[in-house]
This record gives sequence, C-alpha cells and structure tokens, in this order.
Amino acid sequence: MTITLDRVTRLIDGVPAIRDVSLSLERGTLSVLLGPTLSGKTSIMRLLAGLDKPSHGRVVVDGEDVTGFDVRKRSVAMVYQQFINYPSLTVYENIASPLRVQRKPRGEIEKRVQEAAKLLRLEPYLQRTPLQLSGGQQQRTAIARALVKDADLVLLDEPLANLDYKLREELRTELPRIFEASGAIFVYATTEPSEALLLGGRTICMWEGEVLQSGVTAMVYRRPDNLRVAQVFSDPPLNLIGVEKKNGSVQYAGGILAPATGLYAGLADGAYRVGFRAHQLEVANGIADRHAFHATVAVTEITGSESFVHLKRDESNWVAVLPGVHEFVPGQILDAVLDPANLFVFDAADRLVAAPKAM
Repeated sequence: MTITLDRVTRLIDGVPAIRDVSLSLERGTLSVLLGPTLSGKTSIMRLLAGLDKPSHGRVVVDGEDVTGFDVRKRSVAMVYQQFINYPSLTVYENIASPLRVQRKPRGEIEKRVQEAAKLLRLEPYLQRTPLQLSGGQQQRTAIARALVKDADLVLLDEPLANLDYKLREELRTELPRIFEASGAIFVYATTEPSEALLLGGRTICMWEGEVLQSGVTAMVYRRPDNLRVAQVFSDPPLNLIGVEKKNGSVQYAGGILAPATGLYAGLADGAYRVGFRAHQLEVANGIADRHAFHATVAVTEITGSESFVHLKRDESNWVAVLPGVHEFVPGQILDAVLDPANLFVFDAADRLVAAPKAM
C-alpha cells in the first residue's frame, strides 16, 4: 500500500495550515513529522485520515484518488496526545471495541485482542479498568485499540506528550518494536528532535505548513539542507555566530581572528553563518585557543548525567551540554571553544555548504 499527498494545500479561514506538500508513504515504514507547534503536523494527519479535505491537491492511495472519501471508508487508526479510553470498560473491552463495531466473530476478537495485549505488554491488566492503570498503561491501551483494527495507516499525534518522563522513556523504547511487528504505515508527530532520533525511520521536517526536508532520520540530522532544518532538528536550540573567510583566515563576529582550518579550509572567501549544537560547544576555563570566545555564565542546569550551561556572548545566547556535574556560577567568565572540523556552515541564503563528516 502507498499513500501519497500530491501538492496538497489546506486553507483555514483563508490562511494556509499546510502549503504545497507532497509526500509518499509506503507500507511497513515509519515517518516522523518533526516540527514546532502550528507547523502543520496535525493538519497533515487529518488529511491522511480523511477528517479534512485539502483546498488544493490530491490524496492518492495505491493510484486511486481518495481526496473526497470519508474517514469511515479508509483503513485508518489514530492515537491522540490525550489518551482516550472508555472508563467503564475493562482494558480487554476497550481494545475489543472497534472489532465489536465491525461485528467480527468472537474467536477472532479474542485472538486479536490477545495478540495486541501481548505486543504492548498489557496481558496482566486486561480485566482492569483504565482508572486502575498508570498513564503509560492507559496510553498503551489506546495504542493497542488502534493496532487491533489492523488498519493500513496508523497515525500517532504526539502520543507521549502528556506522560511523565519515566513513562515517556518506557514507551519510546517500546514503540520501534511495536512498529516493526505491525507492518502498517505509521506516521508519528512530535516536537522533540530526540524522539525522532530514537524512533528512527524517516523524518519529515515541518515549518509553518511547509515540508523543509525529508529523508532517513539520521541523514537529515547530520546533513540538514539549510539553517531552518538544523534549527528544527536541534534541542537545545542551535547556537549561531557570523563569520567571514578571507585570505586563509576567518573573522568571527566580535573581532576574533582564527586560521581557516577544518571545514573552513574548503570554503570560498565570503560571509557565512556557523551553527553548532549544544554538544558541539566545548567549555573551558582560561585557555588560549584561537577559536575560543569569552562568554558569561547565565545559569547552569544540572540533570545528574549532564549539565546544561547557558552562556551570554555579546548579543548571542549559547547553550553547551557537558557530561557530568559542573557547578559554574552566574557571572563566571568561561572560554567557549569551537572545533572548526565540527560545525555547520551556511551561506548567505542559509543553505548548508559544509558539515561534520561524522557525528
């Protein structure tokens, strides 16, 4: 099965929620819609499901134009950010409910509910009601109900956003296994780059209703086509600084002059913007590296395994992620150090012109 969005635009009160989007989704694949709130992720899902009709363009399934088809005529299951279960029914009956609506035989219902429960590790909880479950177990129940329909297309709209950290991590590690076992087309929406990386598959980067870039998740992360994609796929936010290359040297915004080594060596003379993710920024105290910048500590957030060091340099705000515990104090002056071989370099049109070879 193949589902295609062919140059689709969706207008809401005359304003485009998505514009000129073309995508092709194949059976057995996982596609992650990655972008901030209001970037068009839910609008794409609603078009795929048949809940909305595009203002322009077509929705095509296996070569057939299904643009005007009602959702009830499509083989679709959807899981929302707010897990929705029937509170008076047991977990078993919640999972079985779409099969009962389809009037499936009792034996088939039993078989498919047990298979879905095993896949989502819900077997011990089948006779409980949703209120007797944890948030993660309730969301797994909602996912099981979607899977048991044996739909060709499964849409998951930020399904883990309302769960606490521990439950999110638990389900994030389980979902790739569930996707692989199902064989359906999965589309998963998230605002979190780390979630896209964990899930793998293909990532579709969204911004203000447009698809910026799509491809294998690891490749989009390592080689964003442009600055906006790099920003969408960076959390904490991408750090930036202006630089000009001339006569074998680079002049950073703020006056620091350094040799044009690393990625700079292959660039033509001219002005560029350099982006670097938080883990690409090193922090030291009192070193004399020519790619080092004096920066002031604004705040340090310690998670235990990592420290997020927020730095102020001139008009720029940078973040460095350092392994372990670092107790820098606000106002402390540090050296923020860039490795010229480990940067993203963008031209005047914000197109990527150089990136690290390995990340």
